[in-house]
Amino acid sequence: MSYWNHRKPVKRTRAVDVAQIAHAAAQLLDEGGLHALTVRGVAERLDVAPSSLYSRLSSSDDLFDLALDHALGHDADLQAARSEAALQGLMLAYFRHLVRHPWACQVIAMRAPRGPNYLQLSERMCALLINLGSPDPLGDAYVLSNFVIGSATTAPITGHERETSVDARLAPEYAALHGKYREDPEAVLTSGLKALLSR
Repeated sequence: MSYWNHRKPVKRTRAVDVAQIAHAAAQLLDEGGLHALTVRGVAERLDVAPSSLYSRLSSSDDLFDLALDHALGHDADLQAARSEAALQGLMLAYFRHLVRHPWACQVIAMRAPRGPNYLQLSERMCALLINLGSPDPLGDAYVLSNFVIGSATTAPITGHERETSVDARLAPEYAALHGKYREDPEAVLTSGLKALLSR
């Protein structure tokens, strides 16, 4: 269950602020990836006892939900793109956001994003798709999101892809093409978005 479906009411006047928890969790993820995020780690960063975080959290999984939405909401480039009328620009900004925060793709694979910033992103995507005449705006939003998330997930291996040779005996056409190709993750994304949006 998502943090956003079971937010705890604040019962203590000195309860830790949830925005501080979200910020600390996102910092830990940016610094060390999924394994760096623990209740103890967030508590240490906030200089509080780990038990005090449970006045705001039901489980350590809530930290992932809070960090994911916090990072999205504090991405100025993505927020600017959300206010524009270009769906392709919005998806490119989302891709860049995910590349800057590679852990976000992993969290999305574990937990459906339901925080306010993700809901606003989804709402904007659906509205833009409706304006473009999509007969299935939600389905198309899922297609675009999954394409962007997958593209961001594989973007870090670009250098490795270029360096790793292909056995021409097993795949002669692929090997010949691979030898000449200079992959640019953003160019691949842009080409794919154009194809998806033109169908």
